[in-house]
Amino acid sequence: MTLKKWTHPLITGTLILTLTGLVSRFIGFFYRVFLSNVFGAEGMGIYQLISPVLALSFSLTVSGIQTAISKYVASETTTRDYRSSFRTLWTGFLLAMFLSAVCASVIYLYADQIAVTFLLEERTAPLLRIIALSIPMASVHSCINGYFYGIRKTAIPAFSQLAEQVCRVGSVYLIYFICQRHGLTPTISFAVVGLVIGESASMIVSVVAILSRAHHVFPAVSHHKMPPAHPVPSRHSPTLSTVCATYRHICGQLLQLAVPLSANRLILNLLQSVEAIYIPNRLMAYGLSNADALGVYGVLTGMSLPLILFPSAVTNSISVLLLPIVSEADAGGNHKAVKRAILTSIRSCLLLGFFCTTMFLLFGRMAGRLLYGSELAGSFILTLSFLCPFMYIASMLNSILNGLGKTIQTFLFSVVSLLLRLVFVFFAIPRFGIQGYLWGMLASQILQTLLCTVSALHISRKTHATCHS
Repeated sequence: MTLKKWTHPLITGTLILTLTGLVSRFIGFFYRVFLSNVFGAEGMGIYQLISPVLALSFSLTVSGIQTAISKYVASETTTRDYRSSFRTLWTGFLLAMFLSAVCASVIYLYADQIAVTFLLEERTAPLLRIIALSIPMASVHSCINGYFYGIRKTAIPAFSQLAEQVCRVGSVYLIYFICQRHGLTPTISFAVVGLVIGESASMIVSVVAILSRAHHVFPAVSHHKMPPAHPVPSRHSPTLSTVCATYRHICGQLLQLAVPLSANRLILNLLQSVEAIYIPNRLMAYGLSNADALGVYGVLTGMSLPLILFPSAVTNSISVLLLPIVSEADAGGNHKAVKRAILTSIRSCLLLGFFCTTMFLLFGRMAGRLLYGSELAGSFILTLSFLCPFMYIASMLNSILNGLGKTIQTFLFSVVSLLLRLVFVFFAIPRFGIQGYLWGMLASQILQTLLCTVSALHISRKTHATCHS
């Protein structure tokens, strides 16, 4: 890649996000080690159970709107229509805030019912009331981040992400040490309070950044050029009906793109939520007590999986970088570059995956004991290590296929693999315990990898034929 390409704002912006993501994941990994040591396996299980509610609320309120804001702001910025881009941001912001206020109110008011009927664990009710406060904050910084993605100033979203992680972790550490000093016993609720504090920090950073941006786009009226006390209306001044029509048009544009995106994400998150919620329930059907089922779930999702997923920070970062490069190569008709990206990704992910699998097989049990003080965590790490090659290939090829505009295909591949995993949750766990779910994870990851590989190689063959035609 030439120096000119590396200095392209899209590439440098992606690298900023990549570096920040790696730092955030590093902080988050050791934060989970801290939580698991303080609150134990059962506490981690309860904490992990609220994740589906957060994921679903994000899908319903702002996920599609953020992407829509980014897309339309990008096109308006290309024509240097900065005022229109702020109108787009403001419209999307109002939509997201309305949806997030409704969503937060429902979760707060019906926390007990959601905890019992949806999450199947009544002890999550107080945690739901706390996280409900974070939903409007998440909508604010997500909309603003969408705007900055659109104008290719990714340093702001990157910094807000880092601020969120640092403030979340720092606040929980502080609360824990205050409790220790005063002889109090910390509960998992403190970790959820830290989540709200982190979201508020990210929101503050984003709001300050957008106010600074607005100051440049809409400079204040000079004191030397004050407007007349009684301004004379111009025939070119927009009327109230014209302004309303403009915002209705912007709202329609945003919803036209946001609704299908949100629907896709909602379906995936709903399937993932069913999976997460029913793992402890099916473990109880296997014969475990409620506490033991939550403990096993906490060890798996709060201890072992984060360690297995940690190396994927590298592949995910490269995936983010690959998407615009592949998209640009495809748009420019550079079919050789597309084919090279596909084949190189498969080879490199196989090498990295086999290396990580070997390391986890050799040191996984020791890592479980040293990091978490848990033999069960080490056992899970050994079994999950076989996921690495398939997981890395699927992640990379997903990004390439998305860059080639095959978003419907990647969505369907994800749905099929999740449905297969749910089959194992409902039918294998009651018979074989958590081992049945681990088999399901491996089977679904192999299926998704095969689907992505077949699709990518098919595209590669087509591009090869095009190059030689």
